[in-house]
Amino acid sequence: MSVTGTLIIIVAVLVSALAIAGLNIWLERRLLGLWQDRYGPNRVGPFGLLQVLADMIKIFTKEDWIPPFADKPVFVIAPGIIVVTTLIAFAVIPFAPGVEVSGLDVGLLFFLAMSSLGVYSVVLAGWSSDSKYTLIGGLRAVAQMLGYEVYLGLSVMGVVMLAGSFHLRVIVEAQGSLWFCIPQFLGLVIFLVAGIAEAHRLPFDLPEAESELVAGYHSEYSGMKFALFFMAEYIKMIAVSMIGSTLFLGGYLGPFVDQVPWLGPVYLFLKTMFMLFILIWLRATFPRFRYDRLMAFGWKILLPLALVNVAIAAVIAVLVGG
Repeated sequence: MSVTGTLIIIVAVLVSALAIAGLNIWLERRLLGLWQDRYGPNRVGPFGLLQVLADMIKIFTKEDWIPPFADKPVFVIAPGIIVVTTLIAFAVIPFAPGVEVSGLDVGLLFFLAMSSLGVYSVVLAGWSSDSKYTLIGGLRAVAQMLGYEVYLGLSVMGVVMLAGSFHLRVIVEAQGSLWFCIPQFLGLVIFLVAGIAEAHRLPFDLPEAESELVAGYHSEYSGMKFALFFMAEYIKMIAVSMIGSTLFLGGYLGPFVDQVPWLGPVYLFLKTMFMLFILIWLRATFPRFRYDRLMAFGWKILLPLALVNVAIAAVIAVLVGG
């Protein structure tokens, strides 16, 4: 692919990720209002569609205050790290046959690596703010994100064994006859749970538990810096949903993709929205876990299940290969 074509794809990916993040904010508020029997956004624009725009204007005009007791360089850099690493993770996702920013042979490992780097943003924000609430939130985030990265990595190993590659396009094409969500249903469940914990979303939002830590690791942030943390959470939701759709739901595969390749992004978008719907539904349904139970759930339940899933995938791979 030419340099111009690659640049066009990069711009399209960045614009789409930010646009879907805005749509996701509105969609989450509407669905939570529906499920909790209350009004969602319904004042600004038709169906409240312009509420996100109004919120953006408001937060961009807020005072961007830096606490005098904070470590200023680290305090300023921290919010940008998680946004940049999350957006870079989209580079290896195939959107249609032959349409991707970078077709790395180790694309899945690259995605997991970029996802892991986000922990530096959270811990640096918690430490540099020089507040006990932010520090506790940052420490919780480190333990939670590092622990659940183990289960996130193990949950996708079954897919790798069945496809025989870490290349995401090869994994998608390997699902031409059967999506991996069927032989790897347990892996999909573990992936969703670990992905929610990675994005520290309810019911696993312990690093920013309002009832305990005010707002957790970003308590001292305001204005544009807070907006970056807020936006990064929704972009990470999209990244987790999109990689889950790629690994378990056939990615861009669907009817007539061979004849009309640009149907691929449409199918991937619909599957991503389905995964986002599940994440929002889980937020509306389950209460927040207690921190010790969150960690115990990971090490005592998810880890054994992930190892069992790897063993099942190995047996299936040997039987199919044989």
